[in-house]
Amino acid sequence: MPRKSVRTLALPWSTISPRIPQRVGMDQFLLWVTITLTLVGLVMVFSASAVLAGNRFHDSWYYLKRQCIWLMFGMSILHLLSRIDYVWWKRVSFYLLGLMATLLIIVLIPSLGVAVNGARRWLWFGPISIQPAEMVKLISVIYLAAYLARKEGRIQSFSVGLLPALLMVGILSGLVLMEPDLGTVVVMGLVTGGLLFVGGARLSHLSALALCAVPIGLALVLTSSYRRQRLMAFLEPWSDASDTGFQITQSFLAFGSGGLSGVGLGEGKQKLFFLPEAHTDFVLALVGEEMGFVGAGVIILLFALFVIRGFQISTRARDPFGCYLGIGITMLIGIQALVNACVVTGLLPTKGLTLPFVSYGGSSLVTSLAGVGMLLSISRDRQAGREEIGHQGWPGWPNRR
Repeated sequence: MPRKSVRTLALPWSTISPRIPQRVGMDQFLLWVTITLTLVGLVMVFSASAVLAGNRFHDSWYYLKRQCIWLMFGMSILHLLSRIDYVWWKRVSFYLLGLMATLLIIVLIPSLGVAVNGARRWLWFGPISIQPAEMVKLISVIYLAAYLARKEGRIQSFSVGLLPALLMVGILSGLVLMEPDLGTVVVMGLVTGGLLFVGGARLSHLSALALCAVPIGLALVLTSSYRRQRLMAFLEPWSDASDTGFQITQSFLAFGSGGLSGVGLGEGKQKLFFLPEAHTDFVLALVGEEMGFVGAGVIILLFALFVIRGFQISTRARDPFGCYLGIGITMLIGIQALVNACVVTGLLPTKGLTLPFVSYGGSSLVTSLAGVGMLLSISRDRQAGREEIGHQGWPGWPNRR
């Protein structure tokens, strides 16, 4: 059946009589799940940071006001990107990659990059700061989606298909490691592997890459004193609960205090200078304390619904690029949420990764909302792509060895 594309839509035309093109609305379910998570995040950021902000800045609303500003900006970006034909990102993917590499290099320059707690990850632009490492994750997904769409059928070749993509992502990962930020590199590696798998890369190649990544990861951990301390705190958190294991043990106490239904919103005690980073990396622990197992479970359920809906939208895109882009964005947010949840519950060593939409942090929030905006743009094709991609499955799936 012939088809005709109209901006972000590819509407079918009847073989009997042509239909007037109708604009397909964005996916409301995904949008409301996102809004719910961001609103929960605002409440928990204020609950977690009010005492800290009052003590540090003499303004209990300090962090909440900044988060609200970032949220308004992020929702504006979401609305704008949901209206842009997502195919446009395929055309500029390489330029965006170059821009990210430039920003990551600038961060490493002592006179330009801002160092906090030994990590040089931020750039100041007047009154605001941005973290390029947060943006590079999304840009890497855009680049990989464009690359896989161009290389369809050749991705099974290591030298021609797989190696160029690995080199580009590897360069960015190396720059991020120099900040240093191993957690971001881990997320980028997992998302890259997932996208290459979906794109049709050979399992033998992916397995070899995974085997190579293990000793490299161990070397990065063992050659860094603070990473070794985090690893030992992960293995034996209670052996040094007042020092290296302090953060994770306080997280355990937060979850344990919350029980099934929590101690009540705003009534948590761990945020009173016991649990470090309660409003950023460990906000889920505060949710567990104040809202209990039920509240934390609802947050995890919302992320699960987000991932399911994201995959549904992606597999109905009208072209391979939309499919890869949607899957990559969904995996990026889902994997980061999973890693954060595993860290705060002691299933993984501590890493500086935020919980998307919920944790305090402008760069993380805006980048996540930008990704959702692209997903919503892809969702406008769902009717057009249902027959063409829905019956064929994900690009690159067959003929895998």
